Formats: sequence, structure tokens, C-alpha cells
Amino acid sequence: MIIPVRCFSCGKPIGHLWEEYKKRIAAGESPKKVLDELGLERYCCRSVFLGQEDFIKLTGKFKKS
Repeated sequence: MIIPVRCFSCGKPIGHLWEEYKKRIAAGESPKKVLDELGLERYCCRSVFLGQEDFIKLTGKFKKS
């Protein structure tokens, strides 16, 4: 799944925050701390980030040429 531009439930723009979130999580920061600092307070917006799994490389293996 690709990160949506807006939250599915409340409509808040969240797509621009994904790269910063991913970079800080890879650096070892706590997801709770990062989400708080990015301003994601609603549980619906937080669930989009916490439930995201990057499947781009996996699905690329099955691309028809």
C-alpha cells in the first residue's frame, strides 16, 4: 500500500509526513514520540502510519514485463 495523501477518516493531510516518519523510525526513535512531534494526535491518522507496511519491493518482483 502506498501512503495516502489524506487520512481516510478525518481528511487531514498526512502524506507529506511519511518520509520524515520513516527516516526517524529508521534512526531508532520511538514511533509514539515521532507521531507526537509530527502533530498526529488523532488515532485515525496515527493508525495509517502504524499500520503501513512497505510492499513496493515485494510487489516489484511480480511485475509483468
